[in-house]
Amino acid sequence: MDKQLKFPENFWWGSAWSAEQAEGRGTTGKAETIWERWFKEEPNRFYQGISSAVTDDHLHRFKEDVALMVATGHNSFRTSISWARMFPDGGTGEVNPQAIVFYRALFSEMKSNGIQVFANLYHFDMPAKLQDIGGWESREVVAAYVHFADTCFKEFGDLVEHWFTFNEPLGPILGGYLEDFHYPNLIDFKRGAQAAFFTILAHAKAIEAFKRHQLSSKIGVILNLSPTYPRSKNEADVKAAEIADLFYTRSFLDPMVKGVFPSKLVQLLEQYDQMPLDFQPADLDCIKNNVAQILGLNYYEPRRVKARLTAINEAGPFLPDWFFEHHIMPGRRMNEYRGWEIYPKGILDLCLDIKNNYGNIEAFISENGMGVADEERFMNQVGQIEDTYRIDYIKDHLAYVWRAIEAGCNLKGYHLWTFIDCWSWINAYKNRYGLVSLDLTTQKRTIKQSGIFYKKMSAANGFEYNMENLN
Repeated sequence: MDKQLKFPENFWWGSAWSAEQAEGRGTTGKAETIWERWFKEEPNRFYQGISSAVTDDHLHRFKEDVALMVATGHNSFRTSISWARMFPDGGTGEVNPQAIVFYRALFSEMKSNGIQVFANLYHFDMPAKLQDIGGWESREVVAAYVHFADTCFKEFGDLVEHWFTFNEPLGPILGGYLEDFHYPNLIDFKRGAQAAFFTILAHAKAIEAFKRHQLSSKIGVILNLSPTYPRSKNEADVKAAEIADLFYTRSFLDPMVKGVFPSKLVQLLEQYDQMPLDFQPADLDCIKNNVAQILGLNYYEPRRVKARLTAINEAGPFLPDWFFEHHIMPGRRMNEYRGWEIYPKGILDLCLDIKNNYGNIEAFISENGMGVADEERFMNQVGQIEDTYRIDYIKDHLAYVWRAIEAGCNLKGYHLWTFIDCWSWINAYKNRYGLVSLDLTTQKRTIKQSGIFYKKMSAANGFEYNMENLN
């Protein structure tokens, strides 16, 4: 049975990307980031040897890109402000006037076209010089980040509707300290715990600084969250899921939204001697008193786990995997290109968790999307990508967002990843996510079928959906 799903008035329709993935280096002055450093050291680890030097050249094409935002139905858009561009000496010192000119021009162009500016302050792009003094393991870097954030509030506060301290802060901890997909490529949980703690402290201190500006906007954080499902109701599977959830969901969600750390996680880290070494009572007070005012939810796939069936080598590094194994559910629907399960109902379960356990904080879906390789296969005779699979993916997930709103979840919008096909960490342009395709040779942008659909959906504030697809 088809039903017209209508969303609340003033619902945020938009998408998201980041500075390092879209702007290009340009000539406005920019410090080296950890991604540029890593590419110099190990270009072989980057897909097809493509760096972030050019990406979408958004730095020089932003007016064209804002026009494409309008053409694809955006009333809001999240980008990030490059710390390395704002402070080209490496993250501190004097602010770069050219960066201020660029971001004010971009944000003004967006606002004049009816597009709300959602500005994120950190999206994985640590200035390399700050990584050299410890990165997120360093209090000095925390202070430098707060100075950067405070500068942004001062320079762009009149143009930004919503601020975000971090995008997916769990990512650099997993990649940089546990799983080897982020610079500095360490395997050391205890150092990762320290970096995680100082990231959370930086979030709180940035919010503390934000409050002093008395802006009309709000500030929050963007977290990548997946509901955790045990393989079965067996007690061992349920316990495994609880521990996985502590590491991957509650570790950042609780302190950044509630202001406190999960006691069970703290007890576990104490038991295994994995607590950070540097934390003070004043830090905990700051975290408690400065929590997110709005929450972005990045959802791509569920997390499915089971009790471990094999022994751990305790002489090896401590990892969350000591307590569970990942479960491959028979019959799961997959995005074969990315290797992720497609489970739209997970977005409902995630939103209900936020409603029931986190005070129903104002929230929105800040990322959700489908990356597909070799999309040129689906190009028609006029050069447009016919990505009906992406349209179906968006509708299936939004139907559960609609159901979450009907259930009382305080959801204000939906942002797709991403706007124009952009450079992805290590994977470059292997998988395409955009509403708009990008020709890497000519930089030509062409709206995909999904972009046409997105415009119609935004204009109607909803879409028609076969409700039999919901379970």
